[in-house]
Amino acid sequence: MQAVLNFPDLSPDLFSISVFGIDLALRWYALAYIAGILIAWRMAVVALRRPRLWAGEQAPMQPDQLEDLVTWIIIGVIVGGRLGFVLFYQPGYYLSHPLEIVKVWQGGMSFHGGLLGVIIATYFFARRHKAPVLSLADLVAHTVPPGLLLGRLANFTNAELWGRPSDLPWAVIFPGAAAQDCPGVVTGMCARHPSQLYEAALEGLLLGALLLWLVYRKGAFRKPGFIMGVFLAGYGASRFVVEFVRQPDAQFVSPGNPLGLAWHVGGYGLTMGQILSLPMIAIGLWFVLRARQAT
Repeated sequence: MQAVLNFPDLSPDLFSISVFGIDLALRWYALAYIAGILIAWRMAVVALRRPRLWAGEQAPMQPDQLEDLVTWIIIGVIVGGRLGFVLFYQPGYYLSHPLEIVKVWQGGMSFHGGLLGVIIATYFFARRHKAPVLSLADLVAHTVPPGLLLGRLANFTNAELWGRPSDLPWAVIFPGAAAQDCPGVVTGMCARHPSQLYEAALEGLLLGALLLWLVYRKGAFRKPGFIMGVFLAGYGASRFVVEFVRQPDAQFVSPGNPLGLAWHVGGYGLTMGQILSLPMIAIGLWFVLRARQAT
């Protein structure tokens, strides 16, 4: 018999209560967002209070400006993440149903779109406050991995964004009819890669540890754009690799394209996640090389 793991008995809700007949719940995913923002806020405060970390021993902004920056970033995440999902994954549907675009509570967010939203928000914040754009981008980038870690753990808790079928010893039997719809599996339960945990380890733990080491041990903030470049290339590479074992987006799957490739020639191609990650890798490496050559 195949040695796999059963999905733990976890609820997507941390707790739920009924107030005047209205059911209210705090979901792990919402808690991950809140905790990720608070951790990022604290990391930014610590970095800004250490002038020696920055070029010319001058931080790009004052700690008391963080509240304004966080507001801009939250708006960038929500607007960018939603529009990214609409444009990258289901443009035809939302073109026909434009009022559905604003219904973010129904799900459908794109990390790559959210990232673009954060970049745009950070740029305009820097211009408005006359802050150095690249140093501010470095500050934001080094605070992102904890949120990614918590978000991917929340994806696992919600039993969503699971991986392709697998017979590895750590493969997980996720609940739900969709997770059990495995081509070729006629009898028994379908086990899958816990791709959420792979991403949590790569994008959260590994990339986060690398960025902190570069900032606090190697003085990387003194090379404007370097940390942002490492983050972009590191996340892009991590996502590109995990996409090989991640369940493809349903809208790209068809009888002639069971792997859900957004671009393919014959039996080879790339998923949408990989297509969107390639520019991240290229742009990130360009910023790394640019920062190294400028110092």
